[in-house]
Amino acid sequence: MAKSADRRFAVGVDYGTNSVRALVVDVADGSEVATHVYDYPSGDAGILLDAGDPHLARQDPADYIQGFYESVGGAIRAASRLHGFAADKVVGIGVDTTGSTPIPVDRQGLPLALQPAFRRNLAAHAWLWKDHTAHAEAEEITARAARHKDGYLTKCGGAYSSEWYWSKILHCQRTAPRVSAAAYAWVELADFIPGFITGNLDPDTIPRCICAAGHKAMYHEQWGGLPSRAFLKSLHPALPAVRDHYATPAICADQRAGALAAEIAARVGLPPGIAVAAGAFDAHMGAVGAGIKPGTLVKIIGTSTCDMMVAPLDHALPDIPGLCGIVPGSIIPGMYGLEAGQSAVGDIFNWFVKHLTPGEFTAHGDPHGELTKVAERLRPGESGLLALDWNNGNRTILVDARLSGLLVGQTLHTTAPEVYRALVEATAFGALTIINRLEEYGVQVKEVVNCGGIAEKNPFVMQLYADVTGRPMKVSRSAQTCALGAAVFGAVVGGAYKSVERAQRKMTGTRPDYYRPRKAAAAVYRQLYACYRTLHDAFGTDECPGRLNQVMKELIAIRQKARQG
Repeated sequence: MAKSADRRFAVGVDYGTNSVRALVVDVADGSEVATHVYDYPSGDAGILLDAGDPHLARQDPADYIQGFYESVGGAIRAASRLHGFAADKVVGIGVDTTGSTPIPVDRQGLPLALQPAFRRNLAAHAWLWKDHTAHAEAEEITARAARHKDGYLTKCGGAYSSEWYWSKILHCQRTAPRVSAAAYAWVELADFIPGFITGNLDPDTIPRCICAAGHKAMYHEQWGGLPSRAFLKSLHPALPAVRDHYATPAICADQRAGALAAEIAARVGLPPGIAVAAGAFDAHMGAVGAGIKPGTLVKIIGTSTCDMMVAPLDHALPDIPGLCGIVPGSIIPGMYGLEAGQSAVGDIFNWFVKHLTPGEFTAHGDPHGELTKVAERLRPGESGLLALDWNNGNRTILVDARLSGLLVGQTLHTTAPEVYRALVEATAFGALTIINRLEEYGVQVKEVVNCGGIAEKNPFVMQLYADVTGRPMKVSRSAQTCALGAAVFGAVVGGAYKSVERAQRKMTGTRPDYYRPRKAAAAVYRQLYACYRTLHDAFGTDECPGRLNQVMKELIAIRQKARQG
């Protein structure tokens, strides 16, 4: 660690699904100096819901703005009480957010939801990443893009998702025309925050990050950036205008979005003019904070998961079906960024605890802990249960939001801990499916580094993942990996390091202990995984006879009709 007089710091701001966290780190070694968390006050744990549509998930942009003031201001105040810290020694700020989380904005770049006329209109708020209301639009985009000569889907796995930018905007055009008509542009949260704090919210000039553009908006240099105006017009006449107000070229997160504006700086206790990095998604910066490099798969495990890898640009890389994107520079500049993931992991465990767990496990202490105590004593295969981890659809490798959860093998003697374990196993099988897809196309997974609360606090889950995947499970040494990754980019744009890789070598690392596969358990899980793939392919693809792949979709259609009366 540098002497007090020589110490420099960076701030990482991590916008998650339920809260925003600010982290102050020493750029010499990445050590945490101070942190502060602001929980979003609106809706259900920060999420605006609609009882009539379980696919809807929006957020109040006012929470994002207040969240920056509260989290960064709180972290700086906490750091200022420590010896050796001074606000004028902060060299840079990095920001990561959820995504795709686009926001409809006015000509000045301010969210429509801040206007009294749109305050109660859910369509005028931020469309959170987990909003799946646009599944029909995603299917339409997939069908049209598949026929297009430029091959817009080749870099995003062959299918467009309801979680992504264009499908959400198209759904808004069709279902909330008043909001669409009022929106001058749509700005990703990952671009909005750096623009807001640097005083540049003009939609025509606000820097757009390659992470959001490439993984969610079909941006690629191969076809000149965003999809053509003609293609977008074929979907809806208003979409070309959205393209026109999307500033290009998109930039990597090691580039400056601007400098911290004086008004914002005063609110959080920092001097104005501090370098602010272009934004990126939480998982991508989390991968950087976990020390990602070629051959390393980083799993960010939370309410959902993102699985990230990088590969050198000078190596031939095939298009991989089912991935969420292969984008140059989206994680580390100068490398391809590969993204995959699962739409629900922690959310599945929380759902079971919240709605289906007997009182004996909820009456005392943490119900997750109580269930785990019993579940981890079960032998692999002992319950006779097998589940599919699609309670929030499938992100990879099927890219289908209209798939749902499944539990097979129940008897009159099935217990809650047995079901809980089966759900954990299902998420592990989903993780293995992603690893297998990567390796089928020549991207070797040499090691897995995990980060997030589950990775840090739940040895049961980590050991089970090691057994199922047959690979050691390492854990990032930082408990705030996404925020640390954002701080790495803050350090780079602030001049503390010349490259992201150099900053990583100093500021990131893994814990010395890790989880190794157990031979006997791994053998049983190989058998169970074969059964999982049978269910996976039968219910998720059209490769099996009997139209089982339509059952979940038909149930959703029946449910929707019943709820609409």
